[in-house]
Amino acid sequence: MTLGEMTGGIVHDFRNLLAIIESGLRLAEGRADHPENVRDYIAAAREGVNRGVELTSQLLTFADYTERDVQARSLNELINSFEPILKYGAGTKFRIRLVLGSDVPNCLVDPSLFDAALLNLVLNARDSMASGGEISVITKRFVQTDIAVSEPPPGTYAFLRVKDQGCGMEPGLLQKILDPFFTTKGENGTGMGLAQVHATMQLVGGYLRIASERGSGTTVDLLFPSI
Repeated sequence: MTLGEMTGGIVHDFRNLLAIIESGLRLAEGRADHPENVRDYIAAAREGVNRGVELTSQLLTFADYTERDVQARSLNELINSFEPILKYGAGTKFRIRLVLGSDVPNCLVDPSLFDAALLNLVLNARDSMASGGEISVITKRFVQTDIAVSEPPPGTYAFLRVKDQGCGMEPGLLQKILDPFFTTKGENGTGMGLAQVHATMQLVGGYLRIASERGSGTTVDLLFPSI
């Protein structure tokens, strides 16, 4: 993926965070007579600002061609800390269901890019369900034992799945969705969401799998090699 395409993906992620910040502040304004609720909305907006600062640093990193901030981390810890942003990003019509495994191994991950990738997947799931619904975020330990085409090599992985109950996609679209700037959202899409997710997985030597069926929803799996 070229520098320009990856930078475009980060700008797309930054716009997502700004939308969440704006939503939190708007909700705070509407609940000014309920201070206990306002504090929660402001806290979510502030967290969005902090994530935006991290993403801005990524743009500087690309400009300077410096190394990524790859760390050994727990996916569960990253997801738990990011849950408020996911909930505000999804909106009130959607339920974020976390099913976090107890034996998920640590893996190499860039925390800020991971947050951006997870947010992209949740927003894509949201956009596929016009009437609302449930978005599942699942983690577990995954052990690959077989050697198969289009599958990760044998080994142990930290596994993340984002699953929706949305409109799904036809097979022809699945072949294009990782192409930068390809979008199914018309004028409302940039096509950079899944391209950014794919680049994030390539960065840490991980794997991306997508399954979708028209009318049945979409499942996206991210496999991070354990350490």
